[in-house]
Amino acid sequence: MNELIGRVYGFAKQVFPNQSALYSKLATDGQSPKALMIACADSRVAPEHIMQAAPGDLFVCRNAGNIVPPYAMQNGGVTSTVEYAVMVLGIRDIIICGHSDCGAMKAVANPAGLEKMPNVAAWLKHSCAAEQVVNEAYPEMENGNRVHAIALENVVAQLNHLRTHPSVAAGVARGEIALHGWFFDIGAGQVLALDGRTGRFLPITEGEDLPVAQPAAQRLAGEIQLEAAE
Repeated sequence: MNELIGRVYGFAKQVFPNQSALYSKLATDGQSPKALMIACADSRVAPEHIMQAAPGDLFVCRNAGNIVPPYAMQNGGVTSTVEYAVMVLGIRDIIICGHSDCGAMKAVANPAGLEKMPNVAAWLKHSCAAEQVVNEAYPEMENGNRVHAIALENVVAQLNHLRTHPSVAAGVARGEIALHGWFFDIGAGQVLALDGRTGRFLPITEGEDLPVAQPAAQRLAGEIQLEAAE
């Protein structure tokens, strides 16, 4: 802890003076982040560091397993963060970022040991779809490969949950919000992105188009139904 406190002193003496103009602008003008990232609370996954983001660039929500519970009327931290990001901050890009060697996904794969952590066990039920997909679609996978597949499928599952949130659903239908599914390989330092067209995770490569889970494009299903009825 003393080492971390020392870094706070270093920020005040070395970092802040060089960025005082930026912080002054943020304090005066408020925030207008470019994206919301929902990432795992794992200490090895630092969204701002991975994206080389400056203060004010990212609106970040972190929790065990980068989980987005399906929308429900009861209040929750993730739900409130998503709603505020979309309705107040006008976020147009939402990223759900999973990662390799995820402890939460290991617990989903093998829940033994969760008996004394009932809140964690209940929270991880939001990832049960990912486990079932892997059990039924990748029955041959075992051990580390199975956990890795669950972590990837969990990103897909949480994107599906995200679409149930009214503010997100409306923004997607208006063509104003794009959804992104990322996976950070800690050992390789590589970020993979879900391509919604192929359903595959592809490396984010300089000079190539960014794979997007759901691009911003207007979708008005009701309008199509009315035309069909006529």
